[in-house]
Amino acid sequence: MQYFEWYMPNDGQHWKRLQNDSAYLAEHGITAVWIPPAYKGTSQADVGYGAYDLYDLGEFHQKGTVRTKYGTKGELQSAIKSLHSRDINVYGDVVITTKGGADATEDVTAVVVDPADRNRVISGEHLIKAWTHFHFPGRGSTYSDFKWHWYHFDGTDWDESRKLNRIYKFQGKAWDWEVSNENGNYDYLMYADIDYDHPDVAAEIKRWGTWYANELLLDGFRLDAVKHIKFSFLRDWVNHVREKTGKEMFTVAEYWQNDLGALENYLNKTNFNHSVFDVPLHYQFHAASTQEGGYDMRKLLIGTVVSKHPLKSVTFVDNHDTQPGQSLESTVQTWFKPLAYAFILTRESGYPQVFYGDMWGTKGDSQREIPALKHKIEPILKARKQYAYGAQHDYFDHHDIVGWTREGDSSVANSGLAALITDGPGGAKRMYVGRQNAGETWHDITGNRSEPVVIYSEGWGEFHVNGGSVSIYVQR
Repeated sequence: MQYFEWYMPNDGQHWKRLQNDSAYLAEHGITAVWIPPAYKGTSQADVGYGAYDLYDLGEFHQKGTVRTKYGTKGELQSAIKSLHSRDINVYGDVVITTKGGADATEDVTAVVVDPADRNRVISGEHLIKAWTHFHFPGRGSTYSDFKWHWYHFDGTDWDESRKLNRIYKFQGKAWDWEVSNENGNYDYLMYADIDYDHPDVAAEIKRWGTWYANELLLDGFRLDAVKHIKFSFLRDWVNHVREKTGKEMFTVAEYWQNDLGALENYLNKTNFNHSVFDVPLHYQFHAASTQEGGYDMRKLLIGTVVSKHPLKSVTFVDNHDTQPGQSLESTVQTWFKPLAYAFILTRESGYPQVFYGDMWGTKGDSQREIPALKHKIEPILKARKQYAYGAQHDYFDHHDIVGWTREGDSSVANSGLAALITDGPGGAKRMYVGRQNAGETWHDITGNRSEPVVIYSEGWGEFHVNGGSVSIYVQR
């Protein structure tokens, strides 16, 4: 589960909420939690992606606060201990593209580049005042004595002397490569752009990764904005932390592009040593939810990571970037979310992620916020935990109504299921659930259909679904 949404209150209580929810999460089959960035950002209210000091996990008085938006380091460690006691893994968010909130400016010679083509210089060299000096006055040299200067970065987007917002590349620097080729070279994102061609920087971030994992007893990572970071460095960083910790450290990268080819290129360049979020699948869900029944449900898997690389796909419905009001807003419409969750939670391929905002609602100020859907998602989580086992059979043979079954596994009592989803009218589909289930009576665990289904002697059943809905049948 992604245990946050963008508009969490700045009350310092989030780590306590996480600890209090640990029993609930375990009960509903959540086996891992992705926590928001745990370190000090540009202010107390920072969601965490304006990373200032990666070593300050809510421990030092910096940026006007000891705690982060989410709480203190001690509270986070208590929450993680509670999660681990219930066999729930914890994945830390890794924001190492940029650094924000510098402590002082430095004079740097720079050029301006074209935002649409970062390889094209559009000014002469001139002196700017760049926010690039980080010396962490509240922490000092605790945990690390590394202090950041302009030469640890490739560029920035603000000249304090002229109060100008441009994309500046520093003298003697080149954008890192290989990164995404959007805008010519998409190394630069925001703030001060970290230079991974600098050996001291590469060594420091590797040291920090090992420290972060050990300090919080993390079980894995979510890598933020990887299309802006040198791919080969990320490959080496993951390998380094795994070697130093001696742990598997499951890792998933956020490469945001609705393009399977781009994601496959990233997987190849990182030697497939970690997973990626299945962005194309998210956009298929979004399209299906917005086309008023005109979407061809047989195409849900086309161009997705899970269809080509199921062991490297983290499937999801929405997240903190796609929710209403955010930069990548592409929110799956509410009516379709239970269908999408059935798709990712009860099928055999992919590593599914549930979004906090879908469970408990989002708290932005738009007129299109996500309502709390916990009551609709809980039965689907139960279906995954108790019934989604065994061989899978797909029935993607209709424009609107598609389905799949799981035969169950003899080691899991009463397991097996049959699922139907439709973006149009309701209907029925005859599907095979295995001869071993013959004679059983199955019912719809979602409660959307009330009639029981008796499995025929040959292992087939006739399953029904309402219009624009989902039904998941399991043994009564």
